[in-house]
Amino acid sequence: MDGTQTAYLSLGSNVGDKLNYLQDAILAIQSQIGEVTQISPIYESSAWGFEAEDFYNLCIGLRTKLDPQTLLDTLLKIEKQLGRIRYQESGYEPRKIDLDILYYDKQTLFTEHLVIPHPEMTFRRFVLKPLADIAPQFYHPVLNKDSRNLLQECKDKGTLKKTPYRLFKDQNDLFANTNFIAIEGNIGAGKTTLAKKIATDFNGKLVLERFADNPFLPKFYEDQSRYAFPLEMSFLADRYQQFTDDTSQYDLFKNFMVSDYDIYKSLIFAQVTLQKEEFKLYRKLFDLMYKEVKKPKIYVYLYQTTERLLENIKKRGRDYEQNIAPEYLASINQGYFDFIKSYPEQNNLIIELGDLDFVANEADYNFIIDKILKFAVQLPS
Repeated sequence: MDGTQTAYLSLGSNVGDKLNYLQDAILAIQSQIGEVTQISPIYESSAWGFEAEDFYNLCIGLRTKLDPQTLLDTLLKIEKQLGRIRYQESGYEPRKIDLDILYYDKQTLFTEHLVIPHPEMTFRRFVLKPLADIAPQFYHPVLNKDSRNLLQECKDKGTLKKTPYRLFKDQNDLFANTNFIAIEGNIGAGKTTLAKKIATDFNGKLVLERFADNPFLPKFYEDQSRYAFPLEMSFLADRYQQFTDDTSQYDLFKNFMVSDYDIYKSLIFAQVTLQKEEFKLYRKLFDLMYKEVKKPKIYVYLYQTTERLLENIKKRGRDYEQNIAPEYLASINQGYFDFIKSYPEQNNLIIELGDLDFVANEADYNFIIDKILKFAVQLPS
């Protein structure tokens, strides 16, 4: 025996960003306590014992080597890390996060600070329902009844509604649930670099735009009016072929897909570069193609100021990019914002990069990852 025990916990939140408080708690439990093995659906319930905003509640199962008191101490530490302040007065109060031990294997314990099984769990439907979802046949060691029977006998009449959201034991699972993320941005924003890092760190299939050998690109930067239409038509054909090929072929050994472009960028750039009549013709062909392509679950736009974009372009040293006009970059930024506004039903996430350097600074990279994951948690499964 390795000393690992099964424990069941109840989690609740009714303040602020409830989903992400709960998700952060699970990530901390996985990191500091042991392996999270089961996560119930999330239920919305009315506040129990006091007037306040509705709660989100769920239960988790885990395997831990911590003894019961150390487990409790660590849970209290996690609550504090997430901003909960436990008041000394008696009674109930709203809370960002509430973590309770329901069971610790088949053990019973009665001390000044800890009672196991939780003495009030049998009176709370918002605890018993998610517990019955993940441990229906786990028997209460004192009452000798399993979770289903305790739920049936519970006299709590509080409202309880299952939500469409899911939570995950770690960041890899969270990214896997996104299925497909598109990282977009202006020229020089760093979208390819970020997509590569995410794919490497979280086992994603990387879908990269391949256009470096496009014969019209250097000519376009020298004479935009002459080469805009053949350039945009060439990009559209290449992107459509590449995008459909890459996104239709799943990799069984990867958890999700992440791309450094979305095919809609073709329309954004074309609207900036083409003459009115050229764009009308281009739009007809684009609309036919766009209906057929896979849409990302999350569309991330990396916003950077024109000044910083020009600095980045200069640093990477591509000869044909060095004469890009600031006005052109500004118009591309505006084109992306117009697109995002026109598709509110798409899951759009704008990240303002400012002084962030996610290549050289690990904290900046983690900040961006946290932004993406917090956005992902808010999406119904």
